[in-house]
Amino acid sequence: MSKSWQSLVLVAALIILWQGLSMTGIIPGYMLPSPVRVLKAFAGDFPLLMHHLRNTLLEAFWGLLIAVAASFVLALLMDFNKILKKSVAPLLLFTQTMPTIAVAPLLILWMGYGSAPKIALVFLTCFFPMTIGLLGAFAEADIDAIKLLQSMGAKKRQIYQYIKLPRSLPAFFSGLRISSSYAIIGAVVAEWLGGDAGLGVYMTRVRRSYSFDKMFAVILLTAALSLALIKFVSEIERLAMPWRKELRNE
Repeated sequence: MSKSWQSLVLVAALIILWQGLSMTGIIPGYMLPSPVRVLKAFAGDFPLLMHHLRNTLLEAFWGLLIAVAASFVLALLMDFNKILKKSVAPLLLFTQTMPTIAVAPLLILWMGYGSAPKIALVFLTCFFPMTIGLLGAFAEADIDAIKLLQSMGAKKRQIYQYIKLPRSLPAFFSGLRISSSYAIIGAVVAEWLGGDAGLGVYMTRVRRSYSFDKMFAVILLTAALSLALIKFVSEIERLAMPWRKELRNE
């Protein structure tokens, strides 16, 4: 049995178990709505969910895009300048010690209740794994190949072009897969604390009305969206690095 079929069987078994626990009353329905109730809630609020989803996706997209661009530039600068690397690396670690839920209110206080604080929080969430991954990949470049190019008179730009940048692609896509899922979560967390649209805003409203079937619908939608983004990045990686598939098949 292939891995995909094994995963589908496991998911189906969990859904059946979930439905059984709800139907038998072992766990009260208000604590764990059945999958049928969750699907009905999703279908009933589908247009509203799509409206909020559009807002969350835009925030996640812009935050992730800025994080990817900034992490790429900063990783290049830090790899090029060792003094900058030693001074900036502790600051990067410090940004990760701050809880996201604690930073979000400050961003809303400084930037208001629009999209700016949500994009900023997505940026902060995604920036660190991308930067550290790229920086590590640059540092692990083949020293012998670099020395060979240097002996042939290659410039710094050519070393990055022919050795360090191709070597960093696997780490870049690994970080991008992680960050793409973090982007959705970061946007939803930021929306919990303020705003007028987004899945986080929707979750806050249905929680206050104790509509837990709708809460579960949003949770499953967010999880499915994160998985879809990870799969999308994996497909881009496959197209960008076809030789990795050939190596795995050997």
